[in-house]
Amino acid sequence: MAATAESCTGGWIAKSLTDIAGSSQWFLEGFVTYGNEAKRHSLGVPLAALKVGAVSEAVARAMARGALTRSGAQVAVAVTGIAGPGGAVPGKPVGTVWIAWADRQGGRIHLHAERSCFKGDRDAVRRKTVRAALAGMLNR
Repeated sequence: MAATAESCTGGWIAKSLTDIAGSSQWFLEGFVTYGNEAKRHSLGVPLAALKVGAVSEAVARAMARGALTRSGAQVAVAVTGIAGPGGAVPGKPVGTVWIAWADRQGGRIHLHAERSCFKGDRDAVRRKTVRAALAGMLNR
């Protein structure tokens, strides 16, 4: 079973999984957490990680771990990023995305995270993020 935790994609990964033939056999549930409080409450993301910045490797990893453990899934993917112009800051332009994957290996949780910067408008950033997140899940 798989689970997702999404911030900047706003549920696009979960939606795409329900649209893929046969995916309902392995897709468990998704968490959509736009705000920091939702990340803390729904996924257990530590406040210290959020203080580093919601668009960070630490938050993406914590989101993936939370989705994996709180859903009971075997694999999880988490996304946090800046899909629209309202979130851009110096050093983190629109399109900056952290994707993290978590899976269980030998009774332990294994985490991997990658930073990407996708070009385009909000929808283009979200579409490219979904493709990258799903491609990474295939390797877990």
